[in-house]
Amino acid sequence: MSTPPTPVDAPNTKTAAKKEAKRLEKEAKLAAKALKNAVKPESEKKVKVEKEKKEEEAPFVNTTPKGEKKDLSQPMAAGYNPIAVESAWYDWWHAQGFFEPKLTPEGKPTEDIFVVPAPPPNVTGSLHIGHALTTAIQDSLVRWNRMLGKTTLFVPGFDHAGISTQSVVEKRLYKEHGQTRHDLGREVFVERVMDWKNDYQTRITEQLYRLGGSYDWSRVAFTMNEQLSKAVIENFCRLHEDGILYRANRLVNWCVQLNTTLSNLEVDQKQLSGRTLLNVSGYDIKEKFEFGVITSFAYPVEGSEEKLIVATTRPETMLGDTAIAVHPDDARYKHLPGKFAVHPFVNRRIPIVADTMVDMEFGTGAVKITPAHDPNDYEVGVRHKLEFINIMNDDGTFNANAGEKFKGMKRFHARVAVVKALQEAGLYIETKDNPMQIPICSKSGDIIEPILKPQWWVNCKPLAEEAIKRTRAGELHIAPKQSENEWYRWLEGIQDWCISRQLWWGHRCPAYFVRIEGKDQDMNDGNQWVVGRSLEEATARAKVLAAGSSFTLEQDEDVLDTWFSSGLWPFSIMGWPDKSPDFERFYPASLLETGWDILFFWVARMVMLGIKLTGKVPFKEVYCHAMIRDAHGRKMSKSLGNVIDPLDVISGVSLEALHQKLYEGNLDEREIVKAKSGQKKDFPKGIPQCGTDALRFALCAYSGGGRDINLEILRVEGYRKFCNKIFNATKFAMLKLDETFIPEPSAKPTGMESLVERWILHKLNIATTEINNHLAERNFMSATSAAYNFWLYELCDEVMKPMTDEAAPESVRRSAQQTLYTCLDHGLRLLHPFMPFVTEELWQRLPRRPNDATPSIMVSAFPVADSSLVFDEADKQFDLVFSVLRAGRSLAASYNLQSDIQLFVLTQSSEETALLESQLSTIVALTKGGKSAQVVKSSSDIPAGCGSSTVTASISIHTLVRGLVNLDVEISKCDKKLDIARLSLSKIEKLISHAESAGNVPDDVRLANEEKRKTLEAEIATLESSKSMFADLK
Repeated sequence: MSTPPTPVDAPNTKTAAKKEAKRLEKEAKLAAKALKNAVKPESEKKVKVEKEKKEEEAPFVNTTPKGEKKDLSQPMAAGYNPIAVESAWYDWWHAQGFFEPKLTPEGKPTEDIFVVPAPPPNVTGSLHIGHALTTAIQDSLVRWNRMLGKTTLFVPGFDHAGISTQSVVEKRLYKEHGQTRHDLGREVFVERVMDWKNDYQTRITEQLYRLGGSYDWSRVAFTMNEQLSKAVIENFCRLHEDGILYRANRLVNWCVQLNTTLSNLEVDQKQLSGRTLLNVSGYDIKEKFEFGVITSFAYPVEGSEEKLIVATTRPETMLGDTAIAVHPDDARYKHLPGKFAVHPFVNRRIPIVADTMVDMEFGTGAVKITPAHDPNDYEVGVRHKLEFINIMNDDGTFNANAGEKFKGMKRFHARVAVVKALQEAGLYIETKDNPMQIPICSKSGDIIEPILKPQWWVNCKPLAEEAIKRTRAGELHIAPKQSENEWYRWLEGIQDWCISRQLWWGHRCPAYFVRIEGKDQDMNDGNQWVVGRSLEEATARAKVLAAGSSFTLEQDEDVLDTWFSSGLWPFSIMGWPDKSPDFERFYPASLLETGWDILFFWVARMVMLGIKLTGKVPFKEVYCHAMIRDAHGRKMSKSLGNVIDPLDVISGVSLEALHQKLYEGNLDEREIVKAKSGQKKDFPKGIPQCGTDALRFALCAYSGGGRDINLEILRVEGYRKFCNKIFNATKFAMLKLDETFIPEPSAKPTGMESLVERWILHKLNIATTEINNHLAERNFMSATSAAYNFWLYELCDEVMKPMTDEAAPESVRRSAQQTLYTCLDHGLRLLHPFMPFVTEELWQRLPRRPNDATPSIMVSAFPVADSSLVFDEADKQFDLVFSVLRAGRSLAASYNLQSDIQLFVLTQSSEETALLESQLSTIVALTKGGKSAQVVKSSSDIPAGCGSSTVTASISIHTLVRGLVNLDVEISKCDKKLDIARLSLSKIEKLISHAESAGNVPDDVRLANEEKRKTLEAEIATLESSKSMFADLK
């Protein structure tokens, strides 16, 4: 083996030797790198070794028998698994009767009660994320009030949802069997819908179980069950008997697609800026029809060459025209009222009438009148006793009244045909753009037709007046304020409510036409009808009407508007019209929580009917939550693929499974393709498993009083990590509560607590106060923030380590254990309303205080503000310690120090010195990579080569960085910081000077400005000292 030759100029000094060593080291590194990068023969190429795949955890299987308590004798799991944590608890809560209201031995509730009638979800399909929001908010309030010791009742139920459910079943029937309801007949079809209802009620119930809603399932209701149907009949009969409900042949909103009447609230208005071609339900997808235009044409005036030009946005309705109106003061047409125009297509003379409703300045000042197909024209028709001619069949085709040429045509085909016929007759004038709104069915998307039909109506005016009066008197509180303003505006402009629906699924009208033998009768005449709670009562009333003549009773085929039954919900579920024990105990309810979008559909009707039928406002408070939209702010829609099943967020779901679910609905293939695209864009990897607790907490955290929530699944996933943090922090803390630990009988402080204990107890009390206040104010965003901040930033991040220091004396450790236990116990209770499952799982693992046999966290006492936990001085002192700690962390991070961090705290007062010296172990424990911390009273005690940072005017912190930094760079940094600090000082000095000259500055502002000035002066002094020190080291 040969030895390398000796260099000619061997290094003969220490410096030269060091340089040479560095050079050789550098060469060795380069040589090694070159060798590594050299091309190897194929046979010697490194074989890629596959990493051993981590053995996948087996899916969790719940082995707890249904209704039994979960066995927690085994050690806590290695990590948080929401499916495992959330298993078994709900069935146990239910079996234990925790959801039922607690009554005294006399069968009475406690002095304070809290009753929530849960808005009944429609049995049209599974719940979506909006229902999860409703459950999260309502159940948080119910659990909170239950823990406050109130008798709580949370009543679940289901709405038959007449139009929606019948529509979805009809679509499914046609899609799967090519049949309509008429093929089956009413009785069989209703049985099919009931099967659908039973199926989806079961699915929805499972979803509500998984969402953790603490509903009293022994009182579950359905709007078409026997008791609630009895309430509907009583409602109809009583309103009719009081003259509030009547029958009239009036214009209704007719949906051709659904073949039924709709209320005004079920009609949306689509805004068009001008000419627009639209597809219409029931027509070929390739066909589009013209909207957003106004067509002018001429009517020949009888007995003259004169023509009267009119304009319309619906040319086809001219087939039902029965008058032309002009203004009585319009000089152009003074000669025409009393004369007739000639209809060009039907054998009809059309009277020309004078009416002040005509706007002389609009168009030609002449208006065609179609009283049977236009709301405004209807009023003109009534005033002038015009003929009301209905030209349309229920299926949207034209009848014989439209003339032989147009009979049988579909309405929008007739529109095209009428314009063409006008052109051929030389009567067409022009068509031009016309910004307008068109009425759209909110259920089917079809274009609404005003049609004349005999229906049952409710006179809402007197009901609304009483509702306004009671609300203004303070009997009802509506939040947020915006919803209250809308409440008054809508009630003040309320119109009569059409409650007839041409459906088979629903409550059939308890009204009977009395067909009297030998008498010519009009079925449109409400006086020929009787109502009855039973056939016997209706028959008895019919006998009086028939006055001895023979008669037969024919029950109205129509059913009642769904809202007519759900409007009774808060009292019908309590047994009304009977004076049941529940009605006496729990009516009126405490709170009605729902979306602002059904404030008028549902809430207003409940209030109006509640006052009318029971004499009481049905609930004391209405809270309107926001509308959930997707992350892009779009409304949830099946065709967009952004409707989210809450169970998919709880359990997680793949993109493929999301796609597959689209085929379970009634979407056509074109809509499915569009929805798949939307799902792929929003959930490219599917939806991650988040768990119920994370979902509930996220939904409450989103609820800050706004109108809309743009839901991001990533944020829900973030709260799953928060659950993981709570789980692991409790697991860590439990290790510190050894087997010999026994909690004190009381959570009251002993007086022996350390500063960190007093501080965390003070923070716990602040969180407790804030959460209670925010829940009382219905500010769920702030309530969840207070709970989150306490756990994450105060208990977990700041005090867990110093409070579990095993090197501390026995007495200190024992005290810290008691405080830690109190924080865990109370902290879990504070979270429970939002996160019921993980808090129960962890709380059950905690030891109990002596004589505490509370079986579940959900029936434990909710923490309330406690003056014995107020430690203002400790709060100030430990906040100062934290200021030093945070400054030290930031300083170390700025120099990228990760280990062996040595901190020096320069103080100027003996009080601060004593405080910080007592907390040095805490500062080291909470500084990642911390090695030591020392309090010094003079800058001369700070080692040379320290980086520095100002904490307050009297405290600065320093860390040793000598040999780790470029001195010139540090001097440059100091110069830049000095420039900023001097500029800031100049600004604050000017501010103070101006304020003093003004002489009207509040004391707190003046003191704050003075403190800023002192801190900036101290910062400048520290920076100048650091700059000088770094310069001396050069």
